[in-house]
Amino acid sequence: MKALFGNIGVRIGVLAISLVAVTACTSLTGSSIEVTKTGDNPAPMVVPEGTEPDDAVIGLREHPRIVAAYGGVYSDRSAEIMVARIVGRLLAAANQPNAEFRVTILDTSEVNAFALPGGYIYVTRGILALASDTSELAAVLAHEISHVTLRHARARTDKTRTTQIVDRVITGIFGGDTSTDAVANRTRQSLAAFSQNQELDADQEGIKVAGKAGYDPRAAARFLGVMSRFAAFSAGDAKGDDGFLSSHPATPARIREALATAQSMFGTGPNGEADRDAYLTAISGMSFGDSPAQGTIVGQRFIHPGSRFTFTVPNGYTLQNSQSAVVGVAGDGEAVRFDSAQVQPNMALADYLKSGWIAGLKAETVEARTVNGIEMATGLAQTDQWFFRVAVMRLDGDVYRFIFAAKGDSARFRDGAEQTIQSFRRTDASDLNQIRQLHIRVVTARAADTADTLARQMANIPGSRDLFYILNNFYPGDPVPAGTRVKIVTLD
Repeated sequence: MKALFGNIGVRIGVLAISLVAVTACTSLTGSSIEVTKTGDNPAPMVVPEGTEPDDAVIGLREHPRIVAAYGGVYSDRSAEIMVARIVGRLLAAANQPNAEFRVTILDTSEVNAFALPGGYIYVTRGILALASDTSELAAVLAHEISHVTLRHARARTDKTRTTQIVDRVITGIFGGDTSTDAVANRTRQSLAAFSQNQELDADQEGIKVAGKAGYDPRAAARFLGVMSRFAAFSAGDAKGDDGFLSSHPATPARIREALATAQSMFGTGPNGEADRDAYLTAISGMSFGDSPAQGTIVGQRFIHPGSRFTFTVPNGYTLQNSQSAVVGVAGDGEAVRFDSAQVQPNMALADYLKSGWIAGLKAETVEARTVNGIEMATGLAQTDQWFFRVAVMRLDGDVYRFIFAAKGDSARFRDGAEQTIQSFRRTDASDLNQIRQLHIRVVTARAADTADTLARQMANIPGSRDLFYILNNFYPGDPVPAGTRVKIVTLD
């Protein structure tokens, strides 16, 4: 759940309890780390060669929306300096000495990177955690810079401007009259994906730029392999990952082609900088996984420290926190979605509930209530296949929604929904004390260590053993020379 959801409209005719993912390499925007190559006499800021002067306007317009959609900007001085230095070297190698690229680190665990016309580049905290050395991150950044200099992002922006899809998607995602979350998400995916030829062109150009900048040109193939493993790992996670991994599929053929490109351009011998130690130092201590600022799941409870509320779902529900909502699913076909909505301050919640955003609402069931000192309204809805119990509540001027769905309106379903609604309250100190944040910690292998013994140091999180191997590009049983530094995930 981002800094506060996406204010996405929900029209329930189909079961709109699906998670909404955010897609990759997209034509939206960035900001934060400004990297400008200058000499003794600084040149005026110019957009990257081959782009158009009004490209920067697109970035300025969309930047706040991107930052909000991805949970805000992640502030980490060591990581910011490292990224800025890499981009500076890549710009020189790409013959962009006077161009300004603005690079933002986004505060999300999603593995994602994308570029916008005018020199806006984004990388996520999740992709920084997955990379293991400077050359791997340089490969990602060089790929995104290449999308800009090859004018891929501009070409797609022109296309979407012509069809007016961008405006519809932005309206739908950030508070407007739209259909279902799933439809909005599919539209975002169609905007996000470059063509296969564009991706391969950016691979080749990015490998050339990274190698020319002095980085290991084989890092692109290596990182594509890591992404392939991570995609398989994420497939077992209910949240999945539809970001960089969906628009940059790490197929065996693509990995082979990236390696062949590197070898044809730079030979097969050792060449290029990897600088694993410097990279690990820069990301040591970085947050991992979901940010507590965007809400935390503790067992059956969801706690949002920023907006200071909490609620609890019944036993049997598994909670997941996505970019736009908190979703709980029970094994017996029941589900609950919690999100936020834009509602005029002078509109009564009962009137909002009746305003037409939910299909099949039984107006006679709408009831204004106060629970735990919080203004609420509840009601029932029914379609051909689903029963819905709906609640909206206003807390400190913000409006939130529960949507409970089941095939049948059983007593157990009714009681579970009511218990959840009754549990919605303001947080107190004891709630906030339960929040824990995962972090990347760098440890040094001892003489007797192997990949297996080091994996045991990981935090007690689902799939921690397999995650350790992927984060460090190890396999079970691999020897690890004494003195090797590796990433583990720990609780604060």
